[in-house]
Amino acid sequence: MSIIESVLTCQELGFDGFEFWKWDEIKAQQVLEARESTGMPVSAFCTLFTSLTDPDQHDDYVIGLRKSIRMGKRLGCSQLITQVGMEMPSMSRFEMRQHLIDGLAKCVPLLERANFVLLVEPLNPVDSPGPGYFLSCADEAFSIVEELNSPHIKVLFDVYHQQVTQGRLSQRIFNNLDKIGHFHAAGNPGRNEPVKGEINYPFLIRELERQQYNGYIGLEYYPTESVKPSLSSFLDWIHSN
Repeated sequence: MSIIESVLTCQELGFDGFEFWKWDEIKAQQVLEARESTGMPVSAFCTLFTSLTDPDQHDDYVIGLRKSIRMGKRLGCSQLITQVGMEMPSMSRFEMRQHLIDGLAKCVPLLERANFVLLVEPLNPVDSPGPGYFLSCADEAFSIVEELNSPHIKVLFDVYHQQVTQGRLSQRIFNNLDKIGHFHAAGNPGRNEPVKGEINYPFLIRELERQQYNGYIGLEYYPTESVKPSLSSFLDWIHSN
């Protein structure tokens, strides 16, 4: 399915926006055409990435962020997703954490001038990308965002990843909602449809509405059936619970 077909499907089913991962000029042009032909906004996409735990890569990271901000302006999207990088065997965890904070701090002036938000994503240590990714726990991500103290650096809270990593989703989300800029959703176990598994998304979404969260919840999962029934099942589940 092409990008335009995917976005048209989302629009037809009643979704309010769409996101994507990596960008390049060809994909960006397709996304722009899809946005303009449907009126569907781009909620988020990934910045060009080099490791933030490696201080030798910080300059390249900032260059990539600058390019991604220009692309975001072109696409009408002011939220950029970032991972943080892998562990560095030659460094202590304290050193890597400080390098990560220093790298993000270098990004803040760019983000402020453009009025963009950089979404830092913790990933579980079991899969995608697997062992060795530096930032697994939302709690640590929240502490890093709190230390940076900028409204332009927030956490992407992937509900699936954090259920695998730590659990206690409600407590972590609603004690730190001011530090969360975006959500991802998938079912656990399996990372399949959110309707399949142990996570009660209708409850979480009702609570987010009650606390006046006005950001996006992106569906990031591996479907076990064709696209339309898979997406429709989620909307039907949310609306009926």
